[in-house]
Parts: sequence; structure tokens; C-alpha cells
Amino acid sequence: MQRLAKLLEPLAHSDGYNATRIPGVGIFKASQSRSREPLCYSQGIIFVAQGSKQVFLEQQVYDYNPDNYLVLTLPIPAECATHVKAGEPLLGLVVDIDMGMLHQLVREFDEHQQTPVEVERLSENKSLFVSHAPEALRCALLRLVQSLSSPLQADVLGKALLREVLFWVLSGPNAVPLFALALHNTHLSRLEKALKHIHENYYQALDVNQLAGMANMSPSSFHRNFRQVTSSSPIQYLKKLRLSKARELLLDQGLKVKQAAAQVGYESPNQFSREFKRYFGESPQDCSLQLAS
Repeated sequence: MQRLAKLLEPLAHSDGYNATRIPGVGIFKASQSRSREPLCYSQGIIFVAQGSKQVFLEQQVYDYNPDNYLVLTLPIPAECATHVKAGEPLLGLVVDIDMGMLHQLVREFDEHQQTPVEVERLSENKSLFVSHAPEALRCALLRLVQSLSSPLQADVLGKALLREVLFWVLSGPNAVPLFALALHNTHLSRLEKALKHIHENYYQALDVNQLAGMANMSPSSFHRNFRQVTSSSPIQYLKKLRLSKARELLLDQGLKVKQAAAQVGYESPNQFSREFKRYFGESPQDCSLQLAS
């Protein structure tokens, strides 16, 4: 992973997310430690080559570092802490989950009778898990990042290398939730449809009964399973998503508070300011001042 960090460093031009030549692959950099704070995680796989992070979801704490990796089967609002040593920024590789590629790989696992038997009796929905990174996966990651230094290699080899990385993740001991995500009629696969709709329409008023219909669940079953997976009710989830999107607008685009509030679906700027401060521990005005400074 030290070799991986050396390859990532020149590709991470700035703190935060850095896009790469390969669609769905990015490099995350953090030059300073950050204490526990709310963060809306996207669906994907995060490999840390240098530094470490912690995810807090209700009573669970998930540590991920160069020895393991974090998989998010669904986008989840959680809390995160970043730990950085002086002179050694946190460097990580962020890989989106390509659902088409995932479905294809799971079909091939099934054809070879390698689908985990736990999927058939899966009772616990997991929106995220941490797993040890074996040598084969580390080698695949190294080759994936090496290809980023050449536009030709990235274009020609990128998708195949991504497929290999996902194969080794599916081969891991904790990968049952990924299989559940790809299979029909599991709670995770049905909830993903509703969550996708929320993320595409978060700025609009959402009907929870309509979301339950998208997941092919009764309203009571939808509420129960939604909370089990996300640790939030649908309404709480929407609020956290809106506030996170608003924070991005304030920090990344320099929007005024009223503009950010309106863009994420708040009719009342005062209500937006109250809920923003309650969630992030600072007012949206203070957040805007960070950009100015």
C-alpha cells in the first residue's frame, strides 16, 4: 500500500475528490485530520493507501486503513473522522459500484456455484462493511492506479482492471451484502431503487408511500427495512441528504444561504438555518465564511 500511496500522490492535485481518466474512479486526499462530523457517503468502495478513517453509524464504528477497505452498498448519511500524520496526507482510491458489472459478475459466480449460501437466508441488511484486503486485491489496485498515468492504458485496460478489483471484493469473506444488492427481490436491491429516486429528486417533496411502492413493500415494511439499512427514517434521510447537498453548494460553489436552501428544497431559510446548525454544529453563514477565508 506504500507503493500505491506513492502512485496516488502525484494524481491527487488537491484536497477532496479528484476525478481520473477512468469513469467511476477517483482519488481522495486530505491534508489535515478532521474530528467526527456528518458526511453523506456515496455508494462505492474506498481503499485507503495512507492514513485512516472511521465511520460512525449509530452504535457501530467502522475503521478503514491500508489493511482493509470499506464497501458502501447504498448511499448512507453517517459521521466520519479522518486521521492524518504530519507530512503524510490521507490518500485513498474511491471506486463507484458499476451495477451492470456487478450483476454480470454475480451471474458468473452463480454459474460456478460460488454464490454465498448466506444470501438465501440473509436476514440482516448491511449498508456498509469493512473487509481485509488480500494480496491479490492489492496487486489489482496497484495495476489499476498504474494505468492512470497513461491515457492509453486507462482507456484500454481500465474497465478490465475495475472488473478484476470488483471480482476480488466479491471473493472476500464479508461480501454477502454485495451479492444481495445484485440479486432480485432482496431488501437491499429493492431499497436501492427507492434511494436512487431520493438522490435524483431530493429537492422535491417526496411521497413515502410512493417510495414504498418503488421498493415493492408495504409502507410499514418499507419504514422498518429503510431504518434497518440506513439507521434513519425516510424523512430523516432526506433531511440529512438535503443538508449535505446544501453544505456542498456553500463550500464548493459559494452560493448564498438563501440560494442554497432553495436549491435543496427548503421553502423557509430560517428553518434551513436551524436544521443546518443542529446537524453540522455550525450555522450556514459560518460555513460560507470558511470559503471566504
